[in-house]
Amino acid sequence: MSSLRLTAGAVGVALFALATLSVASAAATAPAAVTIDNFMFSPMEVTVPVGAVVTWTNRDDIPHTVRAVDGSFHSAAMDTGESYRFTFATPGVYSYFCSIHPRMVGKIIVKAAP
Repeated sequence: MSSLRLTAGAVGVALFALATLSVASAAATAPAAVTIDNFMFSPMEVTVPVGAVVTWTNRDDIPHTVRAVDGSFHSAAMDTGESYRFTFATPGVYSYFCSIHPRMVGKIIVKAAP
């Protein structure tokens, strides 16, 4: 019968590695948020991993939409306080705009897992 002996240093290294992996996994799946306020998307550019959910929330006093240039997603008009969510399943660059106010633009960059 063999015995397993772990030193305090080895246990510490193992726990650190496990914690680092957990934080990296949580960051990879953390949702991203875009605020609509003062006729702007903020931030205007967001980078997320494949599978991430991006939520746009209208904080402006008038309705806005979120519409992908390539047509891959499109929200209904959102009043103040309303949100729209979209899950990005494919890597790529997704430019979008408000279809009510086309000068309002933003970009989502979706990266594949390494």
